[in-house]
Amino acid sequence: MSKISHFTGKVVTLAQSAVGGRGESAAPQGGGFADYAVVSLHCLRIYLEKFYREALDLLSEMAQILAEIGFLKADLPDHSTLVETFDRIKMTVWPVLLRLSAQLHDPSGRAAMDATFFDRENASKHYSRRTNYRVQTLKTTTLVDTTTLAVLDVHCTTKKRHDTQIGWQLARRNAGKLHSLAADKGYDWQRLREKLREENVRPLIKHREFCSIDHAHNARIAGTLYGRRALSETVFSVIKRTLGDAVRARSWYREFREIVLMCVVYNIKRAVS
Repeated sequence: MSKISHFTGKVVTLAQSAVGGRGESAAPQGGGFADYAVVSLHCLRIYLEKFYREALDLLSEMAQILAEIGFLKADLPDHSTLVETFDRIKMTVWPVLLRLSAQLHDPSGRAAMDATFFDRENASKHYSRRTNYRVQTLKTTTLVDTTTLAVLDVHCTTKKRHDTQIGWQLARRNAGKLHSLAADKGYDWQRLREKLREENVRPLIKHREFCSIDHAHNARIAGTLYGRRALSETVFSVIKRTLGDAVRARSWYREFREIVLMCVVYNIKRAVS
């Protein structure tokens, strides 16, 4: 079985679980395309690193891959229809899909948090003026399992928010599944450490060093568990090298979905490799 076929089989199974569409026909029979089939096509588009039209052209020549989803060549939607479905699928589906893809790796509960920036591809001057499109980067914070290197959760924003606030938002959503959380000095907030302990999560967050006690605190957490925090940067590097370092969507909510899909595709690719 080829890698793309194995990948597609996993995507279809996870998509059906995320949308609750088991047994539903992929192609329209008096109605629209099945949600799980649309989600699968979007994952394949990210996997192939192609625009909508190019991805569908490639898939039209892959009869075996289409059969995995439940399509014939004649059943493939137009590229404009696929774009529209990106808005139609409920926002809640994408985080569920990410969580299911992370579970393929049996997470250890030892996580690390870090942030990076993805470029928002340059738009025309006319488009920028018309839509007040000024922010050129998308800040992305991920929660990564340091044992399996699976992406557990992701947060995206175009606004200036402090790392500690984003960190607590991600940690709170996943607190029941974590044993420890490592992060660099950008997440240095005593209240965050206290909140994590209240959730029975061991904080491994370096202190900014203003006095000797800060050096002492940092010496206590310097070790193997904290040292694996750098693996979150490795995950970013792999995603950007294999799936791209820019988002192609224009609106922020589509960009969020695109980042989540990149993390989903990354998780599944690691699971089937």
